[in-house]
Order: sequence, then C-alpha cells, then structure tokens
Amino acid sequence: MTDDLVWIPAQTAVVGSDEHYREEGPARQVTVDGFWMQPHPVTNAQFEEFVAATGHVTVAQRPLDPRDYPGAPPENVQPGSMVFRRTDGPVDLRHLNLWWRWTPGANWNHPRGPRSSLRGREDHPVVHIAFDDAVAYARWAGYDLPTEAEWEVAARGGLAHAVYTWGDEPEGRERRLANYWHGEFPYLPDTGYGQSTPVGSFPPNGYGLFDMAGNVWEWTSDWYGATRDAQPCCAADTYDPDQPQFAVPRRVIKGGSFLCADSYCMRYRPAARRPQPVDTGMSHIGFRCVKR
Repeated sequence: MTDDLVWIPAQTAVVGSDEHYREEGPARQVTVDGFWMQPHPVTNAQFEEFVAATGHVTVAQRPLDPRDYPGAPPENVQPGSMVFRRTDGPVDLRHLNLWWRWTPGANWNHPRGPRSSLRGREDHPVVHIAFDDAVAYARWAGYDLPTEAEWEVAARGGLAHAVYTWGDEPEGRERRLANYWHGEFPYLPDTGYGQSTPVGSFPPNGYGLFDMAGNVWEWTSDWYGATRDAQPCCAADTYDPDQPQFAVPRRVIKGGSFLCADSYCMRYRPAARRPQPVDTGMSHIGFRCVKR
C-alpha cells in the first residue's frame, strides 16, 4: 500500500461554529501539531489490500447474537449493514427509516446488498466501515485516525474559520465543488449525484486534500459530546440519551456525505459533526488516516 501523504502544518485555529447546528458550538480556538494526512478517503482497492493481507472480517460481516436484539425479525438478525434507498417521492424528512434499510449481506465488499459488488468502484471510498474496522486498517498501515480538531483544521485548507472547505461562499452552479446531494432529497438527485463518486472527482482544498466535503462521512478518534465544550470522560458518557436501551458508545464523524442536502442536512462543512455508534457502518461512512 502506498500513499502520497499531505503535510498539515502546526497551527492555532478556530474550530466549530455558532451559526449552524447546535452541536457545532461553541466555536473555540485549538492548537494542533503538524501531521501527515491521506489525501483522500481510503478506497475500496486499498481496503481490499488490507483484507487480503490480514484476513480482517468487518463488523458488518460478523455473526449477530439474537439475544442482543430481542423482538427483532429472525431474517434481520444476521450480518449486514444500513443501506440508503431512494424514495419514490417526497417524504417526511423527520423519519430516517423511510430511506435507510437494514440490509442483511451488505458490507464493504457488497455495498448495496449481497448481490452487489465493487466492480467499477475500486476507486470509490470504502463504506460500511465501523469504528473498529477503521482502527484496524490504520494500525496495519502504520497510521492513526485523526482527532476531530485535526480533521477540521485540515478540512479548512489554511482558510481561517472558513464556512466551507473552499471559502465562505456557497457553491455555485457554474462550478460544482463537492459531492453532496443536489436536487430533491431523498428521491430526485441531479444527474451525477445521490451516490458516492471516485475519490478526487472534485477540486482539492488549499492543502491538496480531496473529498473533505461530502462523498462519505469520516471517522475521527474523538468521543462524541453534545457540544464542543462537552468533554466525555468515558464511553458511557457518549450513549444516545434518546435510546437508553442501546448502550453503544459514539464517536465523532466529520465531513458530510453524498446524502447531505441543503434542505435537510447541511453538514458538508468543516465545522459540522455527527455522533455515530461505534458498531454501526453505513453506506455513506468511510475514513481516512493520519501519521503523526
């Protein structure tokens, strides 16, 4: 495996935002040491090389214990992952289950379900990656996962507290700058959108990093706190308070994905962040690594 890593210089910068979603604030100043970063998310071809070398079995491929899922239909208590499905028309955007489906047999090697493959998608970001899968790859490669602060500083490309990876002005129709949802979500994407794209399909940021906005969400090493000044001290502090029956820690994911739409989830910005259960990969979650 080879990577032309990109150098991110040491700096003091403002991260977070007080102008968008609540979990992004409060904006605050951080200092990061210099580090190297992969120029794009880990691709299917790169992950396949890792699996061939190590025999790694991803979380989405591992057997499930029915006792952990009382009341679940037997056909769902088998290895799989969450797959995005376009709807037939407009839907209530408060109900994610209308476009997300638990799909037995879906995993990194079968991204849309057991009958799908990676044919023609070798240079797309690998998806259906749980946190442990990302950590395993990073260790094998001699890398680490970035912290949230490292990821966000890198995403800004040297622009001081920029709203987007390319500056403060929204993308215009004359120049498309990132793979997020263009069109009516979640049923009518513009041509060329609504799915992952090969890494590097859009212009890099000021540091030469590709896909720091959109394409796939990316794991960081940080525990998730509800705001930037929350400091979880342990995994239990990150459990979802709205789902107390699921005692699953959550980490921060960054960058947004091809499913981020201005009308629904404007999170393809450096300051944006979301919690993700560590045991759950999805068809729009990947990762990239750093070397310190």
